[in-house]
Amino acid sequence: MTSPSALSELSPQGCTHAKLRQLTRRVGQHFDAEVAQSGLKTTQYSLLTTIEARGPVRPVDLAASLHMTASTLSRNLHVLVDAGWLRIGDGPDARSRLVSITEAGSAQRRAARVHWRRAQQSLVALLGADRVAALHALVEESLPLLAPAPDEGLDAH
Repeated sequence: MTSPSALSELSPQGCTHAKLRQLTRRVGQHFDAEVAQSGLKTTQYSLLTTIEARGPVRPVDLAASLHMTASTLSRNLHVLVDAGWLRIGDGPDARSRLVSITEAGSAQRRAARVHWRRAQQSLVALLGADRVAALHALVEESLPLLAPAPDEGLDAH
């Protein structure tokens, strides 16, 4: 049987949420500073990259894949549409729309990718490749454990 003092040594100390937010803020600031040199925010770079990889995509599918609310996605998309980097066009039926990247958006994404790579390389240099790989593995292992059950969020009516 494990003693109470041994358990307290193994137990996490402090608020996990606060610690994760500190880490994500610092990592976010690191990437934001580098990617901003391309004229994009990291969130914009991520959207352009996702849309370019997926091809024309319905906003509802894009929001689901990014775990984003429709209203948050809509606000972010409109900035990129206004800049000429995305277009929202007709979908396969009269009620649906498709988001696609423009040639200017692809060029902007390629320019930003240089900065994203620099941010990634410098983060690995700061933290060490082993620590970054362990962090990635921990995140990948943890996300499915925290995912909502398939029927969560469905109306019980």
